[in-house]
Amino acid sequence: MMKLSALLPLTLLVAFNSAASVVVNPIFQLEAKPDIGEMVTSSTAELCEVAKGSVDYLNLGENYDPGIITAGITAQFGGDLDRVKRTLNFICQVEQEDKLADTESRLMDADFIAEHFDVIRWMPDKTQAQGFAKDKPLLKNIPDDKILLTKYYIKLAKGTAKQTPETPYALYAIPNDEKDLSLEQANADPSLTRHQLTKQDVITGILDKDKLAQPMVWLSRYDLEDSLMQGTVKVDISNKNSPVITSQFFNVHRNNGIGYKRNLKKEQQGRYWYFKKTESVMGYGKDANYKIPVYPLVTVAGDLAHLGLGKLIMLTHNGESRLTVLADTGGAFENNQYQLDYLGGYFKNWDDYINTYRTFPDYFEARILLLKDK
Repeated sequence: MMKLSALLPLTLLVAFNSAASVVVNPIFQLEAKPDIGEMVTSSTAELCEVAKGSVDYLNLGENYDPGIITAGITAQFGGDLDRVKRTLNFICQVEQEDKLADTESRLMDADFIAEHFDVIRWMPDKTQAQGFAKDKPLLKNIPDDKILLTKYYIKLAKGTAKQTPETPYALYAIPNDEKDLSLEQANADPSLTRHQLTKQDVITGILDKDKLAQPMVWLSRYDLEDSLMQGTVKVDISNKNSPVITSQFFNVHRNNGIGYKRNLKKEQQGRYWYFKKTESVMGYGKDANYKIPVYPLVTVAGDLAHLGLGKLIMLTHNGESRLTVLADTGGAFENNQYQLDYLGGYFKNWDDYINTYRTFPDYFEARILLLKDK
């Protein structure tokens, strides 16, 4: 068990040592000697790519995306926005230097991590989690010292260029009445199509009947629901007039403004996303024009409004630690300081995913890393 003195901020440690009273640990706390163990980050090159994309987004400025482009929780530990960006840039600097030197990345060296980064240990907000824990054992059983690590994935689907009985549901581009509007302009006009329709309305075919939006690809109901939930889908598209099957990425673009309800199944959700064609897997971005390219196994989604975009997060379990970048979010992370979502890979369905992650733990120690000021 870790000593209390290794976790307490200096001011609290002094108070603890000078008074024989119980100190209530905060959710986030500086950690002097983290137990890192062995580094097992899957790809430091792809970690760098997510870090680079996050810096590019942060460089758009706080006025572009207030509340997300922010130091977030690290501000109370001296982690201003500039330091967050320096941390991410350092990841790429080290990766590129080691690649040129043809040596193993120093990011895989636990001693190097401990030497160059200040560590903020993140304990789960269990009180917050209990508000949603009914009939959810994973929330009910969150340990005191680990966060819940759920997993999401890039959906693999088979679709058709035209509607068929097997693929009757479309992924739609944003409705025609806002194609030439910025996100701010479109959000300010409640009369637009997007704001009028629930998911249940859309799947009745109303958009096709009145030619309100362009269908980009047609899917089964299962693949539609999975795509809406995961946010990114790679579709193998067949066309009865051609033997050629093409592959295309689609990523969420704008939604109908209905919040995600954590107590409803995905089929019952009223939230509906319109999609956009992309060249790769994309993470967070307030609109489709600026989104962060992300990679599996080095990307996590979480509460960006609280944590702040672009945090370098180390996840540790059973003596193994992996580096990830907080570069995505979702409706389930609104006011959520007990959970992250790990981008686990490419999967066709939940069975495929479960078979891969059957033995993967549900709870990890979580630490936010900030490059030390020298």
